[in-house]
Amino acid sequence: MAKKEKSTEENGKKTTSPVQGVAADNIETPATGTKKEADSTDLSAEQKLKNLYQLQLMLSEIDKIKTLRGELPFEVQDLEDEVAGLQTRIKNFQLDAKDLETAIGQQRIKITDANNSIAKYQAQLDNVRNNREFDGLSKEIEYQGLEVELAEKRIREFSHEEKIVVDEIEKCKRLYTERQADLKSKKEELDEIISETKIQEEQMREKVKVLETTIDPRLLTAFKRIRKGARNGLAVVYIQRDACGGCFNKIPPQKQLDIKSRKKTIVCEHCGRIIIDPELAGVE
Repeated sequence: MAKKEKSTEENGKKTTSPVQGVAADNIETPATGTKKEADSTDLSAEQKLKNLYQLQLMLSEIDKIKTLRGELPFEVQDLEDEVAGLQTRIKNFQLDAKDLETAIGQQRIKITDANNSIAKYQAQLDNVRNNREFDGLSKEIEYQGLEVELAEKRIREFSHEEKIVVDEIEKCKRLYTERQADLKSKKEELDEIISETKIQEEQMREKVKVLETTIDPRLLTAFKRIRKGARNGLAVVYIQRDACGGCFNKIPPQKQLDIKSRKKTIVCEHCGRIIIDPELAGVE
């Protein structure tokens, strides 16, 4: 009997020791690699809302920095587009002027050739043998004369068009010079503002990146979507005078109690913004 009891005890030890080993492994794993992740995902609903509101405050500060720049970035972009457009117009006008100059040269060549033909036919008139040859040469001389008149007419037309194009080139060049000066001034003004706020903005963006890692990805996605749709960029607001701090619609008392309990994320049924209680936002 004693031997039987002893063997039973030994079997008991063998069966329990593997379970204890597995349990020990499970405890050690969070300590080595997954404990940090567990901490970031197992935050309380209150802490998640608090982090989300802090993120909102940081992004609002970045928005203020952008507002400080005002319309300057858009003005600079518009001026850059206008300058580029003027460059293209000047190049196109210059090509047109070159084409007109070539066309005028071709018409002048035609006049020279026609005059040479007229001189040749007139010389042949002295040696005609009959009226038929005389009439043929006279018609050729008349035809070449008409060619000269037509070429001269086209030269006048092309010259007039060329003058218009040259005037447009000069006008565009003057405007280009003015816009270049405006662009340089606006860029200097914008660069000065950016240099003053660049370091502050970069620091804020680094803090935003760190804080975003502590927020649930689905909640963060919803936050960004709400913020994108809001005109003032506010996705998280607190209760103000029993109303939503974003759209200022009244919040029912029961929902206010739910918000103040900080146990879950609650959105405004009118504007879709996330609502928190004033105490969580640090407002008395």
